[in-house]
Amino acid sequence: MHEYKHSYIYLVNKIYNTSYLQYSHNFITMLTAPPPWTLTGSGVILVAHFSKAFVQSNGFLAPYQQRAYRGWVGTVMAVDYTASPVGPYQELLFIPGLFRFGKTISFSISKIVVSTPESVWNGRRNWGIPKELACFSFDRQADGSQLVRVRSQDRLLLSMHIKPWSFRFPITTALVPGFRVTQQQLTDPPAPIQSVAGLLQTRPSATGSARLATLSQVSVDADRFPDLGRIKPLAVLSVENFRMTFPLPDAC
Repeated sequence: MHEYKHSYIYLVNKIYNTSYLQYSHNFITMLTAPPPWTLTGSGVILVAHFSKAFVQSNGFLAPYQQRAYRGWVGTVMAVDYTASPVGPYQELLFIPGLFRFGKTISFSISKIVVSTPESVWNGRRNWGIPKELACFSFDRQADGSQLVRVRSQDRLLLSMHIKPWSFRFPITTALVPGFRVTQQQLTDPPAPIQSVAGLLQTRPSATGSARLATLSQVSVDADRFPDLGRIKPLAVLSVENFRMTFPLPDAC
């Protein structure tokens, strides 16, 4: 079963990465869930300043993101969603920082893996989020810490140990005025490099309870995900009672 699951993940990723629209009709029976989405769960948030050199060499920027990248601070998130319109799933994503698309300043996801085909399908279809498939484990330890592991194609993609140490405090995206995420609609063939047409802008909102945490035992396959071992986070948060709403995107 283990070998079959990884073979299936390889097949699905090959399908999505090769030709999105060509295979869309083959997945018509898959659960389709249009926006808005409301998701709940828990997870880990790393906030960091990623240097321009790091992002250019290890940030997995798509062509439309390369010219738009501006920097500031970005994030890595590993989330265990216990409820969503497509059921429970796990997610690991990388946002390298801010981008300028035309006159709009926005965040943008350059790398993301999730644990179910339904999340892959709908994330790409609804918001242009370039999701790929992987296997996850969120293992809570007796001391309250957590070991997060992500595997893809039977290889370790990322492993990290998180240990909360502070009191709990509320967090919300309301503290980031104008928070939005911009992605390019996934097309076949891809849009021209110089094009900023076909962009989807989404204004997600989220709340939760967080504790400051310590990050250790980081192992990353840098060929397939940004190498977190090369950066020093500004903050590491262990988040509980996480609730996020992803609304219908605006075309821009």
